[in-house]
Amino acid sequence: MRAVRGGSSHRDLENRGWLRGAPPPWWVRVLPVLLLVTVTGATVITPDARDAGFLLGAIPPLAVLSYGPVATAVLGVGVVVVLNVPATHLNRPGNTDLLTIVFVAVLSVFVSYVRSRRDAQLDTERAIGEAVQRAVMPPLPERVGSVECAGFYRAAQDGTLVGGDFFDVREGPCGVRAVMGDVQGHGLAAVATVVALLGAFREAALDQPDLESVAARMDRRLAVDSAGVRHAELFATGVLLEFSCDGRAVRVVACGHPPPVLLHGPDALEVTVSPGPPLGLGLVGVDPPKAVTVPLERGDRLFLASDGVWEARNTDDVFYPLPARLTTLSGAASAELPGSVWADVVRLGYEVRDDVSMLVLAPRPPAR
Repeated sequence: MRAVRGGSSHRDLENRGWLRGAPPPWWVRVLPVLLLVTVTGATVITPDARDAGFLLGAIPPLAVLSYGPVATAVLGVGVVVVLNVPATHLNRPGNTDLLTIVFVAVLSVFVSYVRSRRDAQLDTERAIGEAVQRAVMPPLPERVGSVECAGFYRAAQDGTLVGGDFFDVREGPCGVRAVMGDVQGHGLAAVATVVALLGAFREAALDQPDLESVAARMDRRLAVDSAGVRHAELFATGVLLEFSCDGRAVRVVACGHPPPVLLHGPDALEVTVSPGPPLGLGLVGVDPPKAVTVPLERGDRLFLASDGVWEARNTDDVFYPLPARLTTLSGAASAELPGSVWADVVRLGYEVRDDVSMLVLAPRPPAR
């Protein structure tokens, strides 16, 4: 994983494992050729090495892992040629053994052809899927209005870029507004709800007069989507922020989501919020969420994280102490801080069982 300045950090393709379509390690590509050269050289030098000739039968299947049908066929032909060259002392294979090796070589070429076609199809499907997922959560700019942004995203479901977490930062009529949320569930099943909530936020951030109204619009979106669906249980936690134009204050509305952490110099303090119910539950008799205003000083930053960070556990079943660790890591630049926190979670051996998203927001109003 890597943290990208001002943008959502997505899982690198090369880190997904060569068995899922990425290029195999170099030693896997070299192994068939190295094996052919080594066995041939050894049998040419001394007749005592002819017992190693059985290793040649493994070359075509190994070539399937790394090469296309043409290269696999060339290696298969090379094996048959080596078996029939007098200098290698291997030119006495029985007809049955020779036919077996030829059959294995031909079968390997066929398997390599099928694998190449499948890999090409998977590459196309992966490119389409990544384009769709990046359209859902495009990278954040380095700066939105007067607020510098840095984000980090890691989906729990392997091979996906977007899961059940989401965040966005938009410039609205009353200042820069930001949201971070966590949809029930994770992985591809939650992407549809993420799309709906992000759409509701982006629209409401432009024309709603306050954060409470933005939260209400998102809550209504979930309520409409789950209407008529039996046992839908569709809900999401979320926290919304609105920075004043002068960067001296931020208003926070929390809907069942962990509060932001205020980074003030070396200190990291959880913001005291007025907790509201998660979005989409529509609990009768429960007061709607209320915004709290937090004063900011020059250099202050806000760190937001999803449950994947807050609820990471170690072998003793102890939660990751995010505010305490932020006190240690607060010296990092805003663009590097999310990546530093993720590296710290991994280094300390905490197990992450959910999608992970982190967002650093640093108000930097332009000089007069």
